[in-house]
Amino acid sequence: MGFSGSSPAGADAGSIKLEPFRFAVQVVRGRWFMFFSSFLIMAAAGATYIFSIYSKDIKQSLGYDQSTLNTLSFFKDLGANVGIVSGLINEVTPPWVVLSIGAGMNLFGYLMIYLAITGRTAPPSVSLMCLYICIGANSQTFANTGALVTCVKNFPESRGVVLGLLKGFVGLSGAIITQLYYAIYFDDSKSLVLLIAWLPAAISIIFVHTIRIMTVVASPDGKTPRTFYHFLYISMALAAYLMTAIIVEKSVGRHFIQPEYGVSVAIVISLLMLPLAVVIKEELKIFNRKKRDLQNPAPIDITVEKPPPKLKSNSPADATVAEGMKKQRSIVDRLRPPARGEDYSILQALVSIDMLVLFFASICGIGGTLTAIDNMGQIGESLGYPKRSIGTFVSLISIWNYAGRVTSGFASEALLTKFKFPRPLMLTAVLLLSCVGHLLIAFGVPNSIYFASVVIGFCFGAQWPLLFAIISEIFGLKYYSTLYNFGGVASPLGSYILNVRVAGHLYDVQARKQRSALGAAAAASIGKDLTCMGVECYKTSFLIITAVTVLGAVVSLVLVWRTKEFYKGDIYAKFREQRDAAEKELAVGGFGFGFEGEVDMKNAVPEPAAGDDSNGRRVRSSENNNN
Repeated sequence: MGFSGSSPAGADAGSIKLEPFRFAVQVVRGRWFMFFSSFLIMAAAGATYIFSIYSKDIKQSLGYDQSTLNTLSFFKDLGANVGIVSGLINEVTPPWVVLSIGAGMNLFGYLMIYLAITGRTAPPSVSLMCLYICIGANSQTFANTGALVTCVKNFPESRGVVLGLLKGFVGLSGAIITQLYYAIYFDDSKSLVLLIAWLPAAISIIFVHTIRIMTVVASPDGKTPRTFYHFLYISMALAAYLMTAIIVEKSVGRHFIQPEYGVSVAIVISLLMLPLAVVIKEELKIFNRKKRDLQNPAPIDITVEKPPPKLKSNSPADATVAEGMKKQRSIVDRLRPPARGEDYSILQALVSIDMLVLFFASICGIGGTLTAIDNMGQIGESLGYPKRSIGTFVSLISIWNYAGRVTSGFASEALLTKFKFPRPLMLTAVLLLSCVGHLLIAFGVPNSIYFASVVIGFCFGAQWPLLFAIISEIFGLKYYSTLYNFGGVASPLGSYILNVRVAGHLYDVQARKQRSALGAAAAASIGKDLTCMGVECYKTSFLIITAVTVLGAVVSLVLVWRTKEFYKGDIYAKFREQRDAAEKELAVGGFGFGFEGEVDMKNAVPEPAAGDDSNGRRVRSSENNNN
């Protein structure tokens, strides 16, 4: 019986009606929507950056002194940067589990703080409050691990760009949440804690099932890099608008009224949603290409090869010896690190000289810039800047933090691709540049604090994409979830050493000297607060920080020397080979309206095409199934 190649008109009409639905499903399940979902999660993951807005409410509501509040702030930083637990969980579970746990922790931690400062629960002990804020802040590491790490694995050949963009949105998140807070709650700063309790959790839950590991193939028309640049331009427009709004508010000398903040938030949300248009455009290209492939299928030639015969062992003794040698090789392999760029085990990576050098350099660099950021308000006060100016350059740090992240991500990727410029050498340059900002603070150059805030904000942001990209390139992506979070430990460790033990201690010493110089009567009139005024308050501290940062830059040159041959080679070659293999598998399996990027090539084995097998039996072909 023969069948005509034409289809009934009704079937064509039904297919046309199904096309919008198929396209909508493809968009939601596609890799670009996954990336869009990830930076929305990142844009809400910066609650730790706005602690200064609601810290006064905690202090007043619970009767804390400044020392207790600083202890609370330390546990906040500890929770926000120590993400080893989230990394280990992500090694054995899909990303949606990590994001769901993070959402629950965020809601619980900040909601308990909100209930405490509004008097809805009995005042908790200091240790319990430290636990609450540590849990709430630690949820940020779960969001980073679930979304950011997944994106790096899904776009391994563009990891610098991916890290720069997503970390950039984290840098902007403080300004975004602040705009939302003023529009919704206006001047009720206690309600800000409620906002950061439910908003990040809600966004993570809404998009939780769109974040997943995909095996993707490169776009055949080569448009993938342009897509990332479209996202970059939109994020730059968002950053420019936020900076303009901040400067305008400071220049008019008053806070906006609530309707004005409502208009501002509408613009912010529009800019946040604008990348969705880029997503739809890219998925439409993929959808149309698949339709063309279905209408004009290429001929497939499949040759079935017989597997080589297995060699059988001659005796049980030979098998025993072979098994013993296999076990011995396995033990040796575990102790011997692989070549750079291959997948290290967690233990191999943590004890490697490359990781120790990178970690030490990060402690020096991130610790120094974070110390400057955490003390910027008091630095401005000690140098005699008015409160309005202090607020301006503190806001500038947030914007330039974003600029540093996206610049280092995109620039390092371009320099590496075109000129084989190693990322560790760019990290060295960033560390040296940050010394300029430290020296401007140390010597109190008149009106230089604005420039210092720009340099330090930029360098602080630039270090993160470089650190995480270097870890992924040298140690591989297999255990990247854990190694990524290990790299983040450099932040609280450097902050504790340089901020608490150096800057905080020396500030108090100088403040006591000034207090004793005033005399007993004058000291009693200004109360118990230790306040230091003048250049000497932070001069010694930031000279020490400058020296430590220079030491970190020198140490990072050791990593540059050790990895110079690695970065001269093609570090992404194996990913292109995997991509080519995936494209070949898809070509053999056929085309369909499956979800782009979801084929697991480890499990999708194409069956032979319709024809005769080696024994003359008739066989059928089937398409690879999409997960």
